Amino acid sequence: MCTAAGPIFSAILRQNVHLRNVYAVRSISEPRSQSQCRGLSTDSGAAVTRASPGATGAPNSVATALAQFSNPKTVSDFQELYKSTKKKFQSKKLPVDVHPDAVFACNELDLSEVQVYGFDYDYTLACYKPILEDLLYNLAREMLVKRFRYPEDILDLEYEPNFAVRGLHYDVEKGLLVKLDSFLQLQLGSVYRGRTKLGADEVLKLYHNRLLPIAYVEGPNNSYRHNTNSKMVQLADLFSVPEMCLLCNIIEYFERNRIDYNPEIVFHDTRTAMGSCHPIMHGKVMVNTAKYIERNPKLVKFFEKLQNAGKNLFLVTNSPFSFVNCGMTFLVGANWRDFFDVVIVQARKPKFFTDESRPIRLFDEKTRSHLWDRVSKLEKGKIYYEGSVRQLQELKGWRGHSVLYFGDHPYSDLADVTLKHSWRTGAIISELAHEIKTLNREDFKMSANWLQMLTQLIEDTQDDESEPAQACLREWMEERDQLRNKTKNVFNEQFGSVFRTYHNPTYFSRRLFRFADIYTSDITNLLKFSTTHTFYPRRGVMPHEYASHFI
Repeated sequence: MCTAAGPIFSAILRQNVHLRNVYAVRSISEPRSQSQCRGLSTDSGAAVTRASPGATGAPNSVATALAQFSNPKTVSDFQELYKSTKKKFQSKKLPVDVHPDAVFACNELDLSEVQVYGFDYDYTLACYKPILEDLLYNLAREMLVKRFRYPEDILDLEYEPNFAVRGLHYDVEKGLLVKLDSFLQLQLGSVYRGRTKLGADEVLKLYHNRLLPIAYVEGPNNSYRHNTNSKMVQLADLFSVPEMCLLCNIIEYFERNRIDYNPEIVFHDTRTAMGSCHPIMHGKVMVNTAKYIERNPKLVKFFEKLQNAGKNLFLVTNSPFSFVNCGMTFLVGANWRDFFDVVIVQARKPKFFTDESRPIRLFDEKTRSHLWDRVSKLEKGKIYYEGSVRQLQELKGWRGHSVLYFGDHPYSDLADVTLKHSWRTGAIISELAHEIKTLNREDFKMSANWLQMLTQLIEDTQDDESEPAQACLREWMEERDQLRNKTKNVFNEQFGSVFRTYHNPTYFSRRLFRFADIYTSDITNLLKFSTTHTFYPRRGVMPHEYASHFI
């Protein structure tokens, strides 16, 4: 029989972390008696380890506290139960820090099977300074006024870099910016019309439910790519962060000035303006590259390591050659093309991975245009234009799990190559460095740990219908809500973590974990590993499984 009160399990996850010569386990080992047979519930990829049943030490469950108060009846009894739980929390050790340069495995990846390394350019090889977001915002804002005839007052709306995070959804029908978890649930407290947060009652009145239908989010075909019939658009790359801020600033302006507007038209105008200003942005970055691109002195060493190991390298990017050439010369040197067996620019991903009818062309650097001659082979040192992954595979013979491709966008870079072509994939998520820095803060660890223990205390007490129990539960629930907001706001005050809602993984995380075999904050983090290294995902405890120190 299970005990009446289930165990409090720690909020420490065994991280899928790989460091050189280090097997890093992020968990706290706690003793657990056989009678405490209640199931553990963890998020995706989590694992909880414990000491053997016979180990000595402080017990790790509310059951122990309840043993002291076997039949709590009064408010005082429940308060003592709370104090006992709090005392246990204060005695717990905090988890060790997560290394900011770690590589995280979603799926087992054996690098000895990889012969070909492919790369996107923007936010994969070239990482931009925050000032680029200001530039894009200002250019798009000006274009909305001059080209789309938006009110000139919009020119006074300034960019707020800490407003949005990537992975949010924009409801084109309702004009709301929202955050969804992996179950398509709205995160209440993170729904905005313009720059104004909507209360929970108003959100539920608009949607009638926190859980959204899949067709509403993804369209009737339930595609991983945006369907024109869906009501929502996910903004999944870093270029979309200034776009979200501009969109919300404009809607806020219209709302405050009581100007009628169509949310879908405002969205498409903003997206068109942002896309149209990219050529202007390219020109400005080329004039002052050091102002906008972060130097990465390890990049040359990384390419040299792969080249010395006999690996093939290729680059497939949507950016134009002049822009890529300028950036790669800044990052690697004038001879950067010597590292790559194939370079394809203006690939128009994701069509490059899905459309088989577009021929690949040779790019003429003198005329800055493509040649019409048929391409029968791909040569090192030459630049190619458009084409398709089918032609790349046929002309080079690179197929399946022998190819590892890195990009920053889960959909346009990674989804098709893993689902349709069986390539291995790696995601470069630069915000991960900030997320890990936040996770490592002592105040966050304390809040997250106490939140888990308090939640378990609430769960184990909630079925007691007595007035003293319910009175204390109301206080504990209020404290839990405050803790949930605290652990959310430490990442971003409006929307919280890129990877997590209050407790569930985000919609962005679900797609990232599905389409990326590994992910890390910087491509050169792989320098720490040999070209025969195997990345192993950590076994986590599923809700129905027992807890064991072997897991």
